[in-house]
Amino acid sequence: MTTSTTRTPLLDPPELPATMRAAILHRQGAMTLATVPIPHLEADQVLVQVSAVGVCGSDVHYYEHGRIGDYVVDHPLILGHELAGRIAAVGSSVDPARLGARVAVEPQRPCRTCKQCKAGRYNLCPEMKFYATPPVDGAFAEYVTIQSDFAYDIPDNVSDEAAALIEPLSVGLWACERAKIKPGSRVLIAGAGPIGIIAVQAARAYGASEIYVTDIAHDRLAFALEHGATHALNAKTDSVEGLDVDAFIDASGAPQAVRSGIRAVGPAGRVILVGLGADEVELPVSFIQNREIWLSGVFRYTNTWPLAIQLLADGKVDLDILVTGKFSLSESEAALKAGKQPGQLKAVVYPGR
Repeated sequence: MTTSTTRTPLLDPPELPATMRAAILHRQGAMTLATVPIPHLEADQVLVQVSAVGVCGSDVHYYEHGRIGDYVVDHPLILGHELAGRIAAVGSSVDPARLGARVAVEPQRPCRTCKQCKAGRYNLCPEMKFYATPPVDGAFAEYVTIQSDFAYDIPDNVSDEAAALIEPLSVGLWACERAKIKPGSRVLIAGAGPIGIIAVQAARAYGASEIYVTDIAHDRLAFALEHGATHALNAKTDSVEGLDVDAFIDASGAPQAVRSGIRAVGPAGRVILVGLGADEVELPVSFIQNREIWLSGVFRYTNTWPLAIQLLADGKVDLDILVTGKFSLSESEAALKAGKQPGQLKAVVYPGR
């Protein structure tokens, strides 16, 4: 499929403002709208005027708890790392032709020189600077900067919302890569929230023939069946043990779901832990050993944006279906609370509103 990319020529771009609006998290449960300096543009960076930002579970966790593991909000922090926008300015070493391009942003900055980066595992870079992870600011703001090669052009038929949600799609794609999903694979996915639904669509795009989804919410299970799952199981009443699937992807973070899911995996199968849950979980070790089950976590992603953009452009993945709430920048706090409301999947913040 041939797609075109919107790129508005800006031979004489407008003068940029010195300040911008941003939603600032000061501490656990305390957020305000403030005026802050526009971010400094380095030579290899582009300045992106943010059009849409998805609300992630990690944003909510920082808002509700003030920390995730060792990352603590001890200084004012701008949340948000799922974003898209338009290039408003370029650094001195970036092609000026990029001005005006609609882009999806991969919200991380690896060092590019460490052992992990050189091995192609830049997601594991120990010097990584990731949006909305203390002390690095995120995208609940009118402008952000990013290295030019981490701002990916998006075609006309991909919405701003879908472009922003390439970030969680990348998590789903990376999980499927780690799970070795291929045509004919049988997959179990625990959790029918946003990441679970995305994992369903990713597994389908990779060719999985059977996709089982578990959850305790009937509406979410029905939604999963409408968008790629072949079987829906209620985690309260339906057992998954003995399914002998090729791979299990946990998108719930629930310890019981993890244990049950492992027992659903066949010999030499794979278990991929995505969901944010307890720091420690008791596992059926003898079951894992006797079946030589391969178990791995997922930490972000590597080199997923090009594939994600192609899947969206070709209509093989639909991210617009996830958007259930739209909020202005001044409503960012309400957006962080929206996920607890019935029927809500994904909230999106629009910094230009």
